[in-house]
Amino acid sequence: MRKAFVLDTNVLLFDPNAIFKFGNNDIIIPIVVVEEIDRFKREMSENGRHARHFSRLVDNMRSDGELSKGVKLPNGGILTVELGTEQPLPFELQMDKADNRILALAITLKKEQPKRPIVFVTKDINLRIKADALGIIAEDYEPDSVEPEQLYTGVQTVSVDAHLVDEFYANKKLAYADAKFKPNQYVILKDSANPNHTAMGRYSKELECLVPVIKPTEGLWGIFPKNSEQAFAIDALLNDEIKLVSLVGKAGTGKTLLAIAAGLAKTVDEGVYHRLLVSRPVFPLGKDIGYLPGDIEEKLNPWMQPIYDNVDFLFGATGGAKGGASRRGAGRGAQELMNQGLLQIEPLTYIRGRSIPQQYLIVDESQNLTPHEIKTIITRAGDGTKIVLTGDSFQIDNPYVDAANNGLVHLVERFKDESIAAHITLSRGERSKLSELASNLL
Repeated sequence: MRKAFVLDTNVLLFDPNAIFKFGNNDIIIPIVVVEEIDRFKREMSENGRHARHFSRLVDNMRSDGELSKGVKLPNGGILTVELGTEQPLPFELQMDKADNRILALAITLKKEQPKRPIVFVTKDINLRIKADALGIIAEDYEPDSVEPEQLYTGVQTVSVDAHLVDEFYANKKLAYADAKFKPNQYVILKDSANPNHTAMGRYSKELECLVPVIKPTEGLWGIFPKNSEQAFAIDALLNDEIKLVSLVGKAGTGKTLLAIAAGLAKTVDEGVYHRLLVSRPVFPLGKDIGYLPGDIEEKLNPWMQPIYDNVDFLFGATGGAKGGASRRGAGRGAQELMNQGLLQIEPLTYIRGRSIPQQYLIVDESQNLTPHEIKTIITRAGDGTKIVLTGDSFQIDNPYVDAANNGLVHLVERFKDESIAAHITLSRGERSKLSELASNLL
């Protein structure tokens, strides 16, 4: 029997094409949802864009029939806009709230068609709880969701005979056919007889073999990898053939620091890219303090301070960096690079419509972006541009995404089979012992 899916407003604001993603089942849009969509259509945010897109889709369908009687969808389903109902609810659920009116409609449909599965789809957790309490089947809308624990890590450990490890070191490559690797997947070859006898490599799809990782002898601006995951990240960040790198990991794993260090090495030292462009979405942690005074640069300083902190660390301005970084940064800093046009730090607010050629683009805190925003950023890449996205799915400040459906995990899953992309999940915190304990215990 065909199911009937009643869609909540937040589903359509999250994905205006959701009406096409339920197969040949029927889609019910309550009239109160159309009213709520109408209130969003003038916003310049992504919610506003999605509201306008959905309205245009449904308006175009009017030429195929009456929405109140049902219009056939391309996938065989039927879209219907249902009017409200006076179906009484428990006293606590007042009918003046839009959410409760949607629930009332679902109850009415269930009573009118008791043998038909009526499914209420909403991204509102509490609304799903209320629906379940009223005996209505409720589901979250997760078309491309991936739980963080199931996310592709980009790293695989393989137990092999000792002679294969030696062969890899001797020939600088190894054609290993006993395991199936994804393009640019990083591999730890471990001697089955001696666990301390290991080798690290990357699977090259073009050569169809494992190749050694890039290991800068002087480090990245004085930064050396502290574990195998960071070594893999450095290889991906420095490899010019890999145009898209995603780094996922908890706080303190070195995602942002390694990305900026690699960007400075490729831009300032090697000149492969014309500019290092670092950006991050503007989302406050906790309650916002309100409008900030000054021009655009002064307004952005508090938001971009984490980027400045990492750049200053690499220049040795804080005294934290050692060796080459301190000497290299003597008398220089982020401001000088910005004056020379080699470094640019800006928010993502104004990236739409831009074309970004020959630049090393780092998008920090990208777990706060939606899949649509990630697509907007990646499609800005011009010829010769490399994009690095960093983030932690457990530190989300955007109320419209969660750990399973944010843009970063969406990108990792979609690009894991592409030869120009690489992904590494960093799990070991290296910021400090205190930071590592806080990440694990709190």
